Amino acid sequence: MNYELLKNIVACLCLLLLSGTATATAQTTADSLASKQDSIVRDLQNQLREMHLQQILLQEQVERSGENARQDSLAKVQRQRRIDSLKLVTPGAPLVVDGDTLLTLYARKGGLLPEVRVKNAKEAIEELGHRLTFAADSLFVFDGDISSDIMAGDEAVLSFTDMDGLWQGKTRQQLANEYARIIQKKINELHEEFGLKQKLKGLLLALLIIVVQWILIKLTNWLFAKYKFRLTRRIISMLKPISLKDYEFLDRHRQGIIVVWLYNALRYSAIFIQLFITVPLIFSIFPETKTFTMTIVGYIWNPFKNIIAAFFGYLPNIFQIAVIYFCFRYLVKAVRYFAGEIESGRLKLSGFYADWAQPTYFILRVLLYSLMFVMIWPLLPSSNSEVFQGVSVFIGVIVSLGSTGIIGNVMAGMVMTYMRPFRIGDYIKVGDTVGEVIEKTVLVTRIRTRKNEVVTIQNASLMGSETSNYTVAAQNYGLIVHTKVTIGYDVPWQQIKEIMEGAALDTKGILKNPKPFMMTTSLDDFYVEYEINAFTHDAPGLSRIYSELHQNLLKRFFDAGVEIMSPHVIARRDGLGTQMPPQYAKEELKN
Repeated sequence: MNYELLKNIVACLCLLLLSGTATATAQTTADSLASKQDSIVRDLQNQLREMHLQQILLQEQVERSGENARQDSLAKVQRQRRIDSLKLVTPGAPLVVDGDTLLTLYARKGGLLPEVRVKNAKEAIEELGHRLTFAADSLFVFDGDISSDIMAGDEAVLSFTDMDGLWQGKTRQQLANEYARIIQKKINELHEEFGLKQKLKGLLLALLIIVVQWILIKLTNWLFAKYKFRLTRRIISMLKPISLKDYEFLDRHRQGIIVVWLYNALRYSAIFIQLFITVPLIFSIFPETKTFTMTIVGYIWNPFKNIIAAFFGYLPNIFQIAVIYFCFRYLVKAVRYFAGEIESGRLKLSGFYADWAQPTYFILRVLLYSLMFVMIWPLLPSSNSEVFQGVSVFIGVIVSLGSTGIIGNVMAGMVMTYMRPFRIGDYIKVGDTVGEVIEKTVLVTRIRTRKNEVVTIQNASLMGSETSNYTVAAQNYGLIVHTKVTIGYDVPWQQIKEIMEGAALDTKGILKNPKPFMMTTSLDDFYVEYEINAFTHDAPGLSRIYSELHQNLLKRFFDAGVEIMSPHVIARRDGLGTQMPPQYAKEELKN
């Protein structure tokens, strides 16, 4: 007997030594492999716990042999203390069903970890609790050779081994019976919530809610239809047309359409609010759709809540934007006031022309509003987000690519404004176009020709063309009207000079001082070319002046019997008569 006792003690010590060595090895391995997956760490911890339990069992067998068997009660206390100390470092796997923790497992069953055992048990309990029908006495405990199983008919809900009992300080039969009652209670609670009786109550309540909602919709439509014409007529009779300057923005008819639309929108809003309350209420009746109810409510309510929260959170920036806007608005008004004073001539600045006032005001207004935009930009919501910045860059690229020609015309218009090549009302010539400037904008200039044709010329094209300003020349120096005639060598030039200068003085619009003057411009083979030059200040009347001058020249030459004709080769007429009106030709023959 002593030999056997000694043999058992030696074996126990060897096991303790091996266990300690294994413990140290496992600890070292866990430290070196801390970066590996959590499942491997849990497996090593479970193996370590099982080795501790095996050590406890071997220790118990040694203590039960020989004289230590008489100290069985003391060994149990020590064993429980060791297990309790092991629990402090072992979290275990709790079985949580519907927010209630039913039990905690620490040991493995075969190859199943405690977490897997708990997961399977939870699925089985929820499946039993969600059944439409369930017999309360169908749950029982089956004691096998190696485990005690909590059974529901032919299905195993949860199994307990001796190792589970050891962790809890009980036998597996006691542990199974205790947890069977807890699981039974939980299944009954779930069945009361998800059972057939509750489903029937929910269906009846849902049907009642649907009927009530249908009645409410009918009642809402009836009430709105009853008072629709009465209210809309009264509101429309109180309205007045809304005008923007001379444009009637909204007359009473259009306002009536808007009132009717708002009235219908109010009716649909009332129905929507009813459905917003009713639909989540129907889904909340059934436990399976409660979470879906909150999801639907969240989809509808969260955007409104976020908008309201963002609005109140954005109020400080709104006040800053308002202050910046009003400051720049009144600054622009001040600039416009001074521009109007300069343009009207009441305010004069040295070296600053009156026609520069409005273009300068336009430039300053653009610069001030640009500065205002730069100051407001950081205060806009989500201005620092990458999406906002990306959209801004994209819009800037599109605008810059699409407005290249526009910017060129704008810049040309501003440059010409300060160059002052012409003003509105000036009579100018651009290329082959001659006429009066009737409009100048930042993009184009419009000219009305002598034939009342309105020609539109881009400022960029106008900037690169030669421009003749007849009005400025006529006012400052006197515009010279000139035309040419060719007369044969047989007429003395003194007579031609008298005729042409007299015709010029007879023309309305020609200045008497400086006097008109004739120039002999060319001595050709068969004729002499003469040019009359006369001064005028009437640039817009050039067409009339030229026409009247030509008529007077004809009359003067015909009166003097001078033929405006250049004999090239013909020295004799060969029967050709004098090229003058008949009355002048007869007088010449008489002479």
